[in-house]
Amino acid sequence: MPTATPPAPLAATVNGQYLFLAEYEHRVTQYEEALFELGVDPNTEEGQGYLREARTDLLEGMIDTALIEQEAPALGIALTDEELDAQVQSDIDTNGGEAAFEEWLQVTGLTRDDYREMLRQYTISQRVMEVVTAEVGETAEQVHVRHIVVESEEAALEIQTMLQEGADFVALAQERSADLATKDSGGDLGWFPRGIVAPELENAAFGLQPGQTSDVIQLGGGYHIIQVVERDAARALSPDDQLALRQTMFDDWLAEKRASATIERFVGE
Repeated sequence: MPTATPPAPLAATVNGQYLFLAEYEHRVTQYEEALFELGVDPNTEEGQGYLREARTDLLEGMIDTALIEQEAPALGIALTDEELDAQVQSDIDTNGGEAAFEEWLQVTGLTRDDYREMLRQYTISQRVMEVVTAEVGETAEQVHVRHIVVESEEAALEIQTMLQEGADFVALAQERSADLATKDSGGDLGWFPRGIVAPELENAAFGLQPGQTSDVIQLGGGYHIIQVVERDAARALSPDDQLALRQTMFDDWLAEKRASATIERFVGE
């Protein structure tokens, strides 16, 4: 607990920073109102289930925001009131003007101050993410992979034997694979870099040369066999893969900050 007496009830503390109960309850109330808008009564069993999950998520989100903002100065990141005011006005101007903005606030149940604070937190978070994930480049080593998925190890071993005897991978995938999304294309998974697919598939794929086929890989409820079609040491990342890599790196960074932080929670216990 902080040594000083807090000026108001707390939801949590993060490295001694107060997260106030009133702000937490305000967010919970906004979530309840959103449920009503979606036709879900928070007083029903279904609504209570959503609320229980939301209470945890909302508190953890407040904790994450505090950690990010605590790290921002050390990363050279700041957001002035003037910058924020200009950003708010820009959002208003590009989304229908003042009248449309006021109408949107009424529909969402937010106040202008709520929106301003949300935008402040989002902007700082995005700037921190840009710095933390700067090493994710425009290109990366990638592999182009096909796969066959079946439900039993016996079937997978049978297919592996057929491949070793010269059977065509594409034809077998079209005939035998349980993955309906890729079956018709011969099991084509496309290109991917490290850090996108399950580690078991990644390790196998990056250990193969074009034309080579993996051993049977058990993953989840299925058995996979993969074949590398092509490799490229510096292929341009797709926007989706680049975003996924940045998000993974940022999540890992935030997890490290959480692990080294002193966090106390006073709600949801």
